[in-house]
Amino acid sequence: MRAELATSVDEIREAAGLLRQHIDFDRSKARLAELNALAEDPNLWNDPERAQKLMQERGTLEDGLHSLERIERELNDNVELIELGEMEGDEGIVAEAAAALAKLKAEVARRQLEALLSGEADANDSYLEVHAGAGGTDSQDWALMLLRMYTRWAERRGFKVEIVDESGGETAGIKSATILVKGHNAYGWLKTEGGVHRLVRISPFDSNARRQTSFSSVDVYPVIDDRIVVDIKESDLRIDTMRSGGAGGQHVNKTESAVRFTHIPTGIAVVAQGDRSQHKNRATAWEMLRAKLYEMELKKREAQAAADQAAKTDIGWGHQIRSYVLQPYQLVKDLRTGVTSGTPQEVLDGDLDPFMEAALAQRAYGGGPASIDDVD
Repeated sequence: MRAELATSVDEIREAAGLLRQHIDFDRSKARLAELNALAEDPNLWNDPERAQKLMQERGTLEDGLHSLERIERELNDNVELIELGEMEGDEGIVAEAAAALAKLKAEVARRQLEALLSGEADANDSYLEVHAGAGGTDSQDWALMLLRMYTRWAERRGFKVEIVDESGGETAGIKSATILVKGHNAYGWLKTEGGVHRLVRISPFDSNARRQTSFSSVDVYPVIDDRIVVDIKESDLRIDTMRSGGAGGQHVNKTESAVRFTHIPTGIAVVAQGDRSQHKNRATAWEMLRAKLYEMELKKREAQAAADQAAKTDIGWGHQIRSYVLQPYQLVKDLRTGVTSGTPQEVLDGDLDPFMEAALAQRAYGGGPASIDDVD
């Protein structure tokens, strides 16, 4: 076999072997058999919440195990095709098998990244907040663009998005917004997006059409379930009610249905106003606060609390994780990983996977950040 093809085969085989170890193939297969037996129990759906969690776990295991088995099978099939093509001098067969190997290599790399999403809350739904920063109306418009970007990303993955809170801008865009993204591994993927995002473009709000730099920040924290315990003393809470500032009609605007919880020891505050019912908004705010406190603890564990606080203190130059340049050239660059895209519109339409994958890999395997000076 040609040297370059042999190298690709060895790399795929090694990566597949590591993936098999990472997911603990034999144990996972035994667990899948157990879940399949439970799925046949007619009493399973007497507890819909438990049943849904079991079926979600079953689907995840099936996808991971079957995909690995298929990768290993297709690898062996294509090795045989290459050997056959070389024996018969059929370059067409060799080229076809080589192309299939390239696809397998990309898939096993993606599967390895997904296997990294094994943190305590990675599989959970996620809250995502966007806050406009330095830049006035342009930044408020930029915050709305970011909100749309993440909504489009979620839709591409088949996730559901719910608006929890939204504060409109004075002229355009939004001052802030919180969305709930529902889907398997939603938090595991989105956790890489927390930080300040910088936009450079010709301002649509400037009559002189000058170039404007705008900043908005993104905060991400997981929806936590009963497996994760977060103790909050009621004496540590300040609870305020107010009239909703979001959509919902006259009823919402005339009644104090919106709720703000402030955790006094940490200063963390959350607002929920997405429902007409104050009772439901209180329940949502409670879950958001638990999630934020849990995320704060995660950051402490990762020894990143100081850097995160610095980023939140100044939503502006020097703290950004990614720059989106629309003028005078087209470029999106992640300042942590160095990953770039020359098609910003595709990124703003939700094509974020390359950036997320690189950030996950960097967390797992390390790597130096790009220089801020690399992006004007």
